[in-house]
Amino acid sequence: MITLSACIAVNKYLIFQAGIGMTANTFLLLFHILTLLLDHRPKPTDLITSHLAFVHITLLITVLFLFSPDLFGSLNFWNDFKCKSLFYSSRVLRGLSISTTCLLSIIQAITISPSTSWLAQFKYKSTHFIFYFFPFVWLICLSFSIGVIFHTVASSNVTQTNMMVLTKYCSLSPIGRGIMGMMLTMTTYRDVFLVGLMLLSSVYMVILLSRHQKRSQYLHSTSPFPRSSPEKKATQTILLLVNFFVVMYWADLIISSSSMILWTYDSVTVGVQSVVANVYASASPLVLISSDKRIVVMLHSILWK
Repeated sequence: MITLSACIAVNKYLIFQAGIGMTANTFLLLFHILTLLLDHRPKPTDLITSHLAFVHITLLITVLFLFSPDLFGSLNFWNDFKCKSLFYSSRVLRGLSISTTCLLSIIQAITISPSTSWLAQFKYKSTHFIFYFFPFVWLICLSFSIGVIFHTVASSNVTQTNMMVLTKYCSLSPIGRGIMGMMLTMTTYRDVFLVGLMLLSSVYMVILLSRHQKRSQYLHSTSPFPRSSPEKKATQTILLLVNFFVVMYWADLIISSSSMILWTYDSVTVGVQSVVANVYASASPLVLISSDKRIVVMLHSILWK
């Protein structure tokens, strides 16, 4: 009874979380698409943010199909092909999420670099780099996740007792230790590399912003109404976004890796892992919206009207 009640509570929270995330990401995506179409000088990060919002919308929709299938029960949805395609899509989209977040952090570091920095030479090439990056990262993520296709099956087709139940309708067939080790190693190395780049670029930005803040500190100290500097706000936003992503990523990695190694999953663990894995996709657009001055000004003017 406790497990059933916990499953229902986790499932309801997952639906609520996905709803908030899809709404915020849709607003973020539409805003940046309009910016790219109407603004003659859009920011280099506008295209990246649009891609990140699109990835998160698709990821959250996929999660709803996987972990809340009763919402779509009338579609008679579940069979082997659909289980394979949905789990494969979710893996690909998670890889795209971490890759795009890493790119966003790097491009922001390049954008605020001083003209004397060696990164300054990439400022005018960043747009071309972004267009080359997207096909490359899609190819990498599609390749890294292909193993999921061969081991995901519909639970209705399961006749073996050593299957690991992933959701109500989908299971994972046994994986050899060598194959499982290779899959975990490849994914872990890719993710650790991207998280490392993200942290390095974020630390670099924090150092630059801190130096700039110290140079202009005397101007703020003479003001009769001192306010938090834009540099400090940007630093807090970067630290919040990156630290939040890293914490959620490692929490998800620990839960999923331990479950894979022990080859055991229960419905509550599956639900909790799904909530943890998708917190970033739901919360990141709220952080990006609140830190974008253009969006804040637009919302402020709409509310006043």
